[in-house]
Amino acid sequence: MARVLLGIGSNVERYRHVGLALDALQEMFGELSVSPVYESEPVGFSGSNFLNLAVGFHTELVVPELSRRMKQMELDFGRRPDSPRFSPRTLDLDILTYDQEIGVVAGVELPRGEILKNAFVLKPLADIAPGEIHPVSGRCYRELWQGYRTDQKLWPVDFNWQGQQISTAVG
Repeated sequence: MARVLLGIGSNVERYRHVGLALDALQEMFGELSVSPVYESEPVGFSGSNFLNLAVGFHTELVVPELSRRMKQMELDFGRRPDSPRFSPRTLDLDILTYDQEIGVVAGVELPRGEILKNAFVLKPLADIAPGEIHPVSGRCYRELWQGYRTDQKLWPVDFNWQGQQISTAVG
């Protein structure tokens, strides 16, 4: 079974869509590792702030089928297939890593380049997989986050899922 790290983002009915996505992913893959939920400003366009988090799970699905299912889930949650890349979205599901796979598989960049560029991707990964190694850099996500420098801001938010608080805002 492959270990998958997946990024989740939403800036349209954010709390609702993130909760429903977690429910759907749990139904599809079983036990999930779930990071705290962070709020961040959009990158590449002006709009409402995003909620972002990462989840980890194991699957027997190969990358093409996993990608197809994630794209279908985005559509099921109201994402428009013709919307520009940098635009508001109900749900954004990005395969960040698939085991230690490197390269482009079925149109999916592995590992996803955004891991090393965006705080809203790297910080949640450092939270749920601190000791796991980034397949290209050879460094663990904890080290990558500790050395990360950017002007991107993100902050934890209160978030409850299935009756449990998985994230707490810093007061």
